[in-house]
Order: sequence, then structure tokens, then C-alpha cells
Amino acid sequence: MRWKLLIITSLVAALTNTGGMRALAYWMTGVTTPPTPAQTGALAGVIIIPLVFTTLACVFVYRHTARRRKLQAALTALFALVLTFAALFVARAFI
Repeated sequence: MRWKLLIITSLVAALTNTGGMRALAYWMTGVTTPPTPAQTGALAGVIIIPLVFTTLACVFVYRHTARRRKLQAALTALFALVLTFAALFVARAFI
């Protein structure tokens, strides 16, 4: 397996996911105001960002490996989502 490719791609996807989710939530709610009920429904759409970037990372790994493509793509998705949730947890603790 190409562990370097899996780990680097997963890290990039996780950082992009976390940064995109935090930036979009910040932009939608503003700095000082709590979210209104209309914005709360729109914030549920923030889940699209990790799905898109994780899918792109999986396709990238799938296309750049010669053997065990499906396994490596699945591992990339798993690593990216776990790292995304870990980064969100850490960001939530410090902010």
C-alpha cells in the first residue's frame, strides 16, 4: 500500500473539511449573534463540505494507485472523516 499517499491525502482533506466547515459556520452566523432559527436549518447544510472533499480525496487516491484501489479509497475516506471529527473536537475545545 501507499501509506504516504493515504495519510497525506487524508490530512489535506481533513484540514480542508475542518477549515471549510468552520469558515462557513462563522460566515453564516456572524461573530456576535447567535444563530437564528432560519440560519440553524442552513447550518445543517455544512455537512456537504466534508462529503465533497472526502469524495475528492478518495477519487484522487483511487486514480493514483495500481493495486487494491477500493481498499485504499475506503481507508482514505475513513482516515479523512476521523481526522475531520478529531480536528473539529480540538477546535471546539480551544475556541
